[in-house]
Order: sequence, then C-alpha cells, then structure tokens
Amino acid sequence: MPDRGGGPTGPRIRVGRPSRRVRTLFMTLGVLAVLAMLFVMFAGFWTDWLWYRSLHYSSVFSTTLRTKIGLFFVFGLLMSAAVGVNIWLAHRLRPPLSAMSMEQQSLDRYRMGIAPFKKWVLLAVTALVGLIAGASAAGQWRLWLLWVNSVPFGQKDAEFHKDVAFFAFDLPWYRFLLSFGFAATVLSLIAAALVHYLYGGLRVTSPGARATGAATGHLSVLVGVFVALKAVAYWLDRYGLAVKSSDFKATGNWTGLRYVDANAYLPAKTILFCIAVICALLFFATLWRRTWQLPVIGFGLMVLSAILIGGLYPAIVQKFQVEPNEQAKESPYIKKNIEATRNAYGIDDSKVADYTGKTDDKAGTELRQTADSTASYRLIDPSVVSPTFQQLQQKRKYYQFPSTLDVDRYKDAKGKDQDTVVGVRELNLAGVPKRNWINDHFTYTHGYGMIAAKGTSPDPEADQQGAPDFTEAGLPTTGNPGGGGLSTYRQQVYYGEKTNQYSIVGGPQKELDYEDNGEKTTSYKGKSGVSLSNPVNRAAYAVAFGEPQMLYSGAIGEGSRILYNRTPKERVEKVAPWLTIDGDAYPAVVNGRIKWVVDAYTTTNGYPYASRTTLGDSTADSLSGQDRSVVAQQNKVNYIRNSVKATVDAYDGSVDLYEWDTKDPVLKTWKKAFPGTVKPKSAISDQLKEHLRYPQDLFKVQRELLTRYHVTDPQQFYSGSDAWQVPDDPTRKDGSAVPPYYLSMKMPDQQKQAFSLTTTFTPTGRPTLGAFMSVDADAKSKDYGTIRMLKVTNDVPGPQQVQSKLNGTPEVAEFVRNLRGTDSDIEYGNLLTVPFNGGFLYIEPVYARGGNSNYPLLKKVGVSYNGNEPAFKNTLPEALDAVFGEDPSDGQQPPDDSTGKPSADPTVQEALKDAGEAWEDSQKALEQKPQDWEAYGRAQKDLKEALDKAAEAEQKAAEKKSGSGAETQNEPQGQGASNKGG
Repeated sequence: MPDRGGGPTGPRIRVGRPSRRVRTLFMTLGVLAVLAMLFVMFAGFWTDWLWYRSLHYSSVFSTTLRTKIGLFFVFGLLMSAAVGVNIWLAHRLRPPLSAMSMEQQSLDRYRMGIAPFKKWVLLAVTALVGLIAGASAAGQWRLWLLWVNSVPFGQKDAEFHKDVAFFAFDLPWYRFLLSFGFAATVLSLIAAALVHYLYGGLRVTSPGARATGAATGHLSVLVGVFVALKAVAYWLDRYGLAVKSSDFKATGNWTGLRYVDANAYLPAKTILFCIAVICALLFFATLWRRTWQLPVIGFGLMVLSAILIGGLYPAIVQKFQVEPNEQAKESPYIKKNIEATRNAYGIDDSKVADYTGKTDDKAGTELRQTADSTASYRLIDPSVVSPTFQQLQQKRKYYQFPSTLDVDRYKDAKGKDQDTVVGVRELNLAGVPKRNWINDHFTYTHGYGMIAAKGTSPDPEADQQGAPDFTEAGLPTTGNPGGGGLSTYRQQVYYGEKTNQYSIVGGPQKELDYEDNGEKTTSYKGKSGVSLSNPVNRAAYAVAFGEPQMLYSGAIGEGSRILYNRTPKERVEKVAPWLTIDGDAYPAVVNGRIKWVVDAYTTTNGYPYASRTTLGDSTADSLSGQDRSVVAQQNKVNYIRNSVKATVDAYDGSVDLYEWDTKDPVLKTWKKAFPGTVKPKSAISDQLKEHLRYPQDLFKVQRELLTRYHVTDPQQFYSGSDAWQVPDDPTRKDGSAVPPYYLSMKMPDQQKQAFSLTTTFTPTGRPTLGAFMSVDADAKSKDYGTIRMLKVTNDVPGPQQVQSKLNGTPEVAEFVRNLRGTDSDIEYGNLLTVPFNGGFLYIEPVYARGGNSNYPLLKKVGVSYNGNEPAFKNTLPEALDAVFGEDPSDGQQPPDDSTGKPSADPTVQEALKDAGEAWEDSQKALEQKPQDWEAYGRAQKDLKEALDKAAEAEQKAAEKKSGSGAETQNEPQGQGASNKGG
C-alpha cells in the first residue's frame, strides 16, 4: 500500500505550552537565582560598610567609594564617548558607493553581516572600552584626592622654582590625564580607521585614491590630537626631569637633573615641544588641504628631531663635555641633590661630630663608676628571650608570645624610667586541645595579659640562673607598679599582632576567661565588631566568610558580634589607606587599657632632586621575617614623615589616629580629603606620650641614606671617599643588616641618659668602626628626633671584629666546652655599642640554651672597651670590673669556675694558639678591599675547629684528673639552638 500521509506512521504527540503554574515556578526560580547572585556580589561590599561603621570611620569608606565611583563613571563615559563618536562619525562619512573591486566585494559580506546589529556593536564596543577605562581610572583615586586637596609645601625646587606640591600632587595627576588622552586618541584612531576601511573610506589594494577626503580629514584630526598630546608630554617632561631617576656611576641611585639634563635634555624638550605644536597644526590643516603630504613630512621631522635632539645631542654632551671633567660639571647638581635629599628624609639637622674612638686614660675606679651611669645596658635581648617568656609565662598551650618582644619604659621602685622588655600573651589556636568550629571561633576568643621584665638585669633570685626578672607576670598578671610593674589594666586581648582568625562573641556561647581563682567563662561586653542579631548580616557574613554554619548555628543569637581584621597593622591600614604603616606595632598599658601603638608615615615619590629609596630594602634587617615585617615592600619613595601616631585598643579594637608632625603638607592634604579622621596632637594624653618612641623603620631609612648623605661637600660626595655602610649583624651568619637597638644612654654632649635608638656604621669595604648614630627616641623629650652622629677618626674595631675577638678568647672556649658537656649551645644577644670616655664600650649578653631547659638563659656577659682584650664574666659588674681593672672580689660573687685559667695541657695551648692565628686570618680577610669572604669563611672554620679541639682536650684532661666522667661545675641550663655567634 502506498504511503499516503507522506510521513511516519503511528500516533502523533502534541507538545503544548507549559502550564501557567510551571511558568510561574520557573520565573520565580529565575528571579531568586538573580537575587542570590546579586547578594553574593554585594555581600563583601555590605560587610565592609558594616565594619567601617562599627569603627566610626564610615566617612573613609564613603569618601573612597564615592571617589572611585565618580572616577569610574566620568572617565568611563569620556572614553566611551570618544570612541563611540569617532565610530559614528566614520560611519557617517562613509562614501555612498564603494568601488567594485575584489577587496570591496570581500568586505561586502562583513558589511551585510554587521548591518542588522550596527547599534548593538557600537554599544558593545563603547561599553567595553568604557568599563576598562573606568576601572583603570578608579584605581587612581589617591592621585585625584591629592590633586584636588593639595596643600603647598612652602618650598620651591632648585631648577624651575615651583612649589614642591606641583611635583608631588599636580604632576602625577597631569600625567594620568595625559596617558588617558593618549589611550582615548589611539583607540579612537584605530576604531575610526577600521570603520573607514570596512565602508570603503580607506582602500589598500583597490585602484585610485587610497582614502576619501572625508576619511583623510577625520583621521588627520585624530593624528593631530595625538601629536598635540605629545607636545604636552614634552612640556611636562621638562618638569619631570626634576623627579627623574637615573643611575649615576659616582653615587648609584640618583634623582633630579644633572648637567646633561639641564644643558641638553631641558632645551631639547622645549624645542621638541615647539616642533610638535607645529606638526599638530599641519595635521589639523588637512581639513582644508585634503592631503597628508605636509603633515607627514612634519611628523617625520619631529621623529628625526626626537632622535637627534632628544637622544644624540645629550649623548654627545655627556661624552665630550661632562665625562672629561665630570666632578666639576656635576658638583652644582650634586649639591642640590644633597640638600633636597637631606630635607626630604628629615636628616638635614643631623649633628655630626668628630670622635677619636680611643682614649689614653688609664682604667681605674673613676672610669668604672662613670661606666655605670653612662647607659642602662640592656642585657635582656627581646629577639632572644621570647622562648623564655613562652616557657615561663605561657601558662596554657593555647597562648603565645611574638618571636621578637618589644622594649618600652616603665617606672622602677625609685620612680625613674626603666628599660623594660614587654610581650602580650596572645591566643594561639594551634594549642587548643580540641579543634572545632565552636572552640576556634566562640570559646577561645582572646589572649590574656601583658608580661614585663627588667631589661637591664636577670632575676637574681630565680630558680633558673639567668631567667628574666619579671615585673609583671602570672595568669592573670600581677606586679608591683612601684617596681617596674604595670598599673591595673583590662587584661583581655581581643586584638593583637597574631590574632588573624575571626571570633563571634557576646552571644549565647560563653568564652574562656580567667580570674584570680582560675578559669571561668565570660561574655564579651565591648561594643566592637558587627552585630549578627540581624539575619541579613548573618547571611552576608556567611557568604563573605564562606561559613554556612553562621546561618543556622544556635551559638549565634541576641548580642552576638563578629570580630575580624584584628591585627593592629591591618586595622590602621584599612581606616587610613593613605598611610604607610611601620612594620612593628608595640603594646603599652595606657589609662588602664592595653593599647597597640602603630607608627604611620606619609610618603611621596615626587620630591624634586631627592634620591629615591625602596622601603622594603631599607627597612630589612636580621629581625625581618619573624614577627616584624618590612614596610611597603616595593614602595619607592623620596619623602617620608612619621606624621601620624595610631593606637588600637586590645579589648575593643577602637582605632585612634593622632597628628604627630603638624607641619607635614602631605598629612594636611590627606586631612582635607578625609576630614575628621585624624585627631589633633593636643589630644594625645600624657600617659600615652610616655610610651611613644621614635619609630624603627623611619630610623632605618634615615641611616641607610646617611651612609652617603652625611657628606655635604659635593666633591667629597662624588669621590665616595667617606661613604659608610650598615654592618652585618655580627651575631648572625645570614649577612643581614644589624638592627637598631633601643636603650637609655647619653651621648658625649648630653648630661643625662635619654631613651635612644642607636646603630653603628663601618667604612665601605672595611670592618672597622666608621661612625655611631643615635636619635633621641623619647617623645616627652624636647630633643625628640634629634639625630647625633659620631664620626670616628681613628681605626677602632667594628662590631664584627669585636665579635670575632670575643669568640677567640680562652674563656669562651672554656664556656663552650662546659655547654657541650650538658648538650647545650651558646646564643649571643644584641651587641650594644656605647660611646664612653672618648672610646667605645661594647656590651654583649651571652645565653645558654639546652640541657635541662629548652629556652635561653643569660649566663655570661662580654665587655670590650677601647679595642682591648674583652672580658667574659658571669655578670655585667664583674665584666666591667675586669675591663677597668677593679678587684671583683670586693662585695662580688666569686667568678664561675668556667671562667678560670685554661688548662696547661700542651694540646690545649697549641689549639688555642691555632685559634688565635685563625682569628687574625679572619681579620686580615675582612680588611681586604674588597673583603675576601671566602678566606674569612675558611678562617672562621679553622677557628671553630681549634676551639673544639681545645674544648675536647680540656675535657679529657679534667676527666683524667678527677676520674669522674664529663661532669662540670656550674653547668648552665638551656636547650640546643644553633650557635648564633659562630
């Protein structure tokens, strides 16, 4: 039978439209999906707003957001308009009929394909370039705020006589506008050329004219705009020479004009500006001439001029005028660079004095007594004793101290300031017995208490000899406020340097806390954090933190608050994003609260003639990478001021910003941009001011600059004959710079001790001492910030040489032998350098670590004066007595047997002789130019082998004499750490 239906047989299935109920369901699901996506997108935005509002810094959030949005829309719309208008104009100027050529026939397919979607293509292209340009402009919010709120410096540059604010605030914004103009012009030119080509206004292979008159005029105007912008760039480049960085073989990093810049590049830029203006006018003239002949010739001449005038001519001037007599030619510009650099870094008032470094005075009672009053020698090294604090004061495994403690000042029993080592007992979740979400975020929420110890001496009554003398200790902490202890204060630490996790407090779930009788539970009573009582907030934080349990957990309820962004550095950075934060926040008890003190800096890289420095490199030392970070790792600046002192309350997290440098124009500019965020200097309480100090990172930047810029004579600066370097830390082997040290001391021109920050310098390529630098670090002092430098005029042993000489003494060999007998090791503390009686007094605490204790304990003190033989004794008074020829038996404890005379065994004597020779070889290697580090390493290895040989022979002799194995007298306590001092 034929198939009459013309189709497949069988029943037909009719597919109808979905029911109204199904359609409604799908629409509802779609709307919910869109709302969920929007909620996820804006959860971070909402939580940020809540966080800023909780700290009462919502104006910072709103000002920053408003500025970013404004820049995004303004520059996004400008870019979209520029590109869109030129695309529309190119389409409007298309020829009515395209030439019948193979090229145009192939383009017809694209024209026909685009024709139905022309408006959509135009919108898509303009929207894309607008979004990109807007996002780029929004990232420049700092430049906009600095420009629109700029405050004059009141100082003019040495070349153009413009206020420094022009270079710091105006020029960067003008350069951004210029780069935006270039981008808009180039994109418009490319888009217009493509449209002209697509619609026949431009032809590549077709016969006849290559471009219509309309296309020629349109594209010529765009090229003319580009060349006009280039003229503006040449003009701004003239001013840019004042802040241009370059390599100068005489001084290394250089900022500002040199002879070739002032006499070749500067006139060249002016000439090129004039040529570019003329060339731009020629391109604009094609609107009437309809030919590119003249503008192309002009453009070619401009390019040739840029090569000859802007490149070849300065090279000739440099080669034939500058290099034959470089010192004389560059001296005026070096002088400008020195003056600007010293002013920009606040080192222009540094007081430099010659210092012999040696004295012929005989040792005796008078010198010995004077030594006691010259300084409060800090024997408790904050970078060494953290494990001791941890062992003796941790109290619970879920608490911890930072690996590097801090030095502050508190009153002693006589009411005088006493250098004190302090550390906050912070939470350590790794030590929580049972880890789960409730314990991590609800139960264990805060640290407890601040521990303090005398910085100048160990505890003479401690069970472990050499343990710190704690003036505030225990859990909860207690102390004697009249003897260096802390006054009564709130001990809970919800915000700290090591508190990185979020906590939810104040709700139904109780927290672990303490009282005099032991553990108890508590509930947070502070106003910090963001309330989670609102279900919208809970949902937002559940999304932002990726914690769905926040939505349904019964541990969250009425009164619950979430605490996050809890480190002091993080909080200050967020409320003041225009500040650069010091790498080391430190705690202080102020008005019954633990306050984290954070030093903050205003910076710019637009100070004319001032040499730039990379903050990350300048602030790195042997303590970096532990708890102390370096500031703004790759941030290059050439102006810095410690303009703000900030505090963060350890209990409620409140942040206070105080104006410190009242003359800083950069801070004044930011205060205009963010009014009301920085409190006046007068708002700093007397109690807080007692604990403010000169910041370490600023000091490290200044000392790095002063290695060269202590020289103010241009010719001497050029020769580099008096350049210094920051020495390596002699107690470490990693080649890192020695950190600056806080201690109370008096310089030769001071009548009494002042809390100071100190460092040493060595001449470039030599190990001897070149200079000593100190800054008055006490914020209460009228001399606060005064930099004093002692330029050593004689050959005086430097820190590395003193350390090596100490390592080579027989007493150290004997001490090492004793330590080996108890499976312990030696660990050197900070090598303090103190000017004293025309010479230098070196003080170094020595710790034992190993044996019965796994933490360092102070066992010995090394003292060296005037380059003489160092003393190595049990206590500082004994060592000073030995150095200055005093009788240590008068009222003193007898010296430890381990410091007695070495054995007369010939093997021991031979080994010690070898050690002496190895030490001399190491010094010779250091005195080479350049230093022979390979030979130094070999000598140090020989020195260690000789000392080990002496110790082994001494031990065998003792065993043979006593017949009692390897037991030694006065064995030190401690546990095996690496030998820091070598």
